[in-house]
Amino acid sequence: MSSIDHTHDAAATSWVEGADTHADFPVQNLPLGIFSTANRERRVGTAVGDSVLDLSGMAEDRLLPGNLRAALGAGTLNALFALSASDRISLRHAVFAHLTELSSRMEVLPHLYPAQACTMHLPFAIGDYTDFYVGIHHATNIGKQFRPDNPLLPNYKYVPIGYHGRASSVRLSGTPVVRPKGQQKPSYSEGPGYGPTYRLDYELELGVWIAGENALGEPVPIGKAASRIGGLCLLNDWSARDLQAWEYQPLGPFLAKNFLTSVSPWVITAEALAPFRVAQPPRPAGDPAPLPYLLDAADQAEGAFALTLETWIATQKMREAGIPPHRLGTGPATSMYWTVAQLVAHHTANGCNLMPGDLLGTGTISTPDTSGLGSLMELSQGGNSPVTLPDGEERSFLEDGDELILSARAARDGFRTIGFGLCSGVVEAAKV
Repeated sequence: MSSIDHTHDAAATSWVEGADTHADFPVQNLPLGIFSTANRERRVGTAVGDSVLDLSGMAEDRLLPGNLRAALGAGTLNALFALSASDRISLRHAVFAHLTELSSRMEVLPHLYPAQACTMHLPFAIGDYTDFYVGIHHATNIGKQFRPDNPLLPNYKYVPIGYHGRASSVRLSGTPVVRPKGQQKPSYSEGPGYGPTYRLDYELELGVWIAGENALGEPVPIGKAASRIGGLCLLNDWSARDLQAWEYQPLGPFLAKNFLTSVSPWVITAEALAPFRVAQPPRPAGDPAPLPYLLDAADQAEGAFALTLETWIATQKMREAGIPPHRLGTGPATSMYWTVAQLVAHHTANGCNLMPGDLLGTGTISTPDTSGLGSLMELSQGGNSPVTLPDGEERSFLEDGDELILSARAARDGFRTIGFGLCSGVVEAAKV
């Protein structure tokens, strides 16, 4: 696991204007992403305050370690995350020094761009995407709607449940959500029909970006799984609940999920998150202990993250009336039943190879009460109790024109709070 060092010093300041008071991107964060400008092709960058620093350009000007030059010129983060963690730490240290030492200002300034002048892109060429189901409160809430007496299936507390998603439809925050079509069978109908979903939902998740590579046939031991976590992002696995209810048995989600998955643009690196690792909450009395291949003392001691997750909605009428987004919920990421390292260990337990830039979704993260439910399916109790918004509108599921926004911040006493930026999307009508 990444260790805490001088780059996490809460007293450290940057000469970049506004960085020290920025809610998400002070110099202690230094996330990684891919951006372009009107005159520059896709580059590796980092966010500092309301600016983007061109790391590719700095490497070209020999301001960063020479062994990173090729990886920083690749146009995606795959090559950088194929390198060792020590290489990425050396990059973080070099960038931190340039942004905190006033003597570096003049040579760095030509590589600094206003964030509003930059276009963000997917950070990786994603080879594979897997979505898990680690939010036990979400799993319980959904299960109660179908199996009130036995909401969790027998395997839930033994195995991190997951399914293979569709990498081609993972898109950057801001990509419109075109209402999908598919088969659905309402309870009052004798047979299925085809048409636009009427139960469009969001799912509040964390995305896990994979670093390094294990050879096919070689599992990653749980004690080493944390080293494969390159960083985190926000992830919204948009869901068509009516399509899902009809098609998911016996093989699981298909058209209900593969039409769009949104991710936030910046990778909050494992190095930046080092101060915010906390103990995985103990399992309730009577729950089985993880099997030995999923159990590691260090992971249990610091495999969770001190993150606060939030979900917001702004309908078209709200935006037109100047009403700010309404918060649907807030809660901690420690509501996850499994750690992200356990997801990596289980994913590779059969010898499956994970590649740099592969994406894992945690699954919907919800609180045990109603304060931080991670989907409208839960908030509206399957559509039976609509949510009332500030302007009097009601929502059981998302309607055309609705904007859904995810945010997250990492906070812990003694350290500078860092954020993830936003992950958002506006729902558009189904295509004719």
